[in-house]
Amino acid sequence: MTRTPTVLTVLTVLAAAPLLLPAQAQAQPSDRGRPGTYLLTGDTGGSKFEGIGADERRGLFYVSETTGGEIHRGSAGVAQTEEWLGGDGTDGRFTARGVTTDAGGRVYVAGGPNGIGTGRPDLWVYSPDGELLAALRAPDGNVFLNDVAIGPDGAAYFTNSNAPQVYRVARDGGDWSVTQWADATGTIEQRPGFNLGGVVVSADRSALVVAQGNAGLLWRFDLATGAATSVDTGGAALTDADGLVRQGSRLTVVRNVARMLATLELTADGRSARLVSQQATDPARVLTTAKVLHGRTLYVDSKFDEPVASGPYEVVTDPLAR
Repeated sequence: MTRTPTVLTVLTVLAAAPLLLPAQAQAQPSDRGRPGTYLLTGDTGGSKFEGIGADERRGLFYVSETTGGEIHRGSAGVAQTEEWLGGDGTDGRFTARGVTTDAGGRVYVAGGPNGIGTGRPDLWVYSPDGELLAALRAPDGNVFLNDVAIGPDGAAYFTNSNAPQVYRVARDGGDWSVTQWADATGTIEQRPGFNLGGVVVSADRSALVVAQGNAGLLWRFDLATGAATSVDTGGAALTDADGLVRQGSRLTVVRNVARMLATLELTADGRSARLVSQQATDPARVLTTAKVLHGRTLYVDSKFDEPVASGPYEVVTDPLAR
């Protein structure tokens, strides 16, 4: 026989359930008990920073130091970071740029100009516990590997600021290798300064979307063919585009020395984007790039505007001018 709950039973159940206030219902769990600023350890002579990678599963992030090539590691819930990998020649690394992580927690580091004319590596791959898995030279000599993203195939794709090229790094048959995956010479005009930089995967996972900072353009590299086509942005002002962050259809473009954040609505296939807003960033900082970790976006304060950088060295969650 089915029994109808008594009024007393219903009241007891309700009393046992937690009371959820409107403010609590709207609050994001990732915003509670988390630092608003993360401190990086700098060198006595001054440090400058650029790239950031986020390991969502482990709650960790990694920041690259251009002055020396150190890699710093932080935890989402702790304000102070640590020097995770040494620089100044460690594993042949004297400078570092873009950083990302893959599903296994491996850390990929772009070397910028580290290998130009030196014979040193252009990029590195590390295990989550810091073991060196690969230190590789790109097949061409004049490469400035700027940023890196993990593709749907699990490979890492590195942009080259010195030529309209993208390099692919993967472990095939047990050995790590780097190949020139795409060359858009003849399609993308090479201009003075930094060319290809920030890179993300499109929402439908069919393409890479890449920033060309000196031209203020976005490019789409088809992952099936490697062909490059321009992303129609309606003429949006994107000069000094550096890091890219995609969250669903929203694409954030970090415009470093312009001290602006551009927000665009990007189509799922990455072929076009509509400008939504341009917001000024903190004039005391030059933000280079960002990554999302546990629901919050972490921005790197590069210190590029200081001839000799001085602390505090920071990763911030509030990038805007006040």
